[in-house]
Amino acid sequence: CQVSMSRVVSFSVDNQFADELDAIVDRLGYSNRSRFLRDASLHFAEKLQRGTIETMDANEQVEGVLIVYYQHGIEKKLHDVRHSGKISVASYNHSCLPNSHTCVDTMQANGTAGEFRNVMQKLQTTENVDRVEFVPAPMREHGCC
Repeated sequence: CQVSMSRVVSFSVDNQFADELDAIVDRLGYSNRSRFLRDASLHFAEKLQRGTIETMDANEQVEGVLIVYYQHGIEKKLHDVRHSGKISVASYNHSCLPNSHTCVDTMQANGTAGEFRNVMQKLQTTENVDRVEFVPAPMREHGCC
């Protein structure tokens, strides 16, 4: 088991920012400001280092969740994406969202950033597709899996 030492990092903010930050921390259910700032900093730093799916190097291996909001009529295209071999789909889910009158499919997948961009572009330019998003998994050196 690896022992990790903690270090305190501090910074100053004006009173209004501190009050707004405390309100966010409370609203989101964090037990303290430090944990929230740690999570926010790690998320922001990773996004800056890796970039978004649109800016990542085309050959970079990524995994995450592809989310497609659409109206009926594109099921065959979604089937073709899942079985194209361009990205590797580990799990797939379909849901109907009655309040927004739309369908949403999620695909937990991995592949290269370039292939994800190609798949997303093809889906985004498909009639009856409302939105396509990709949420990359956080990158860790070690962890549960």
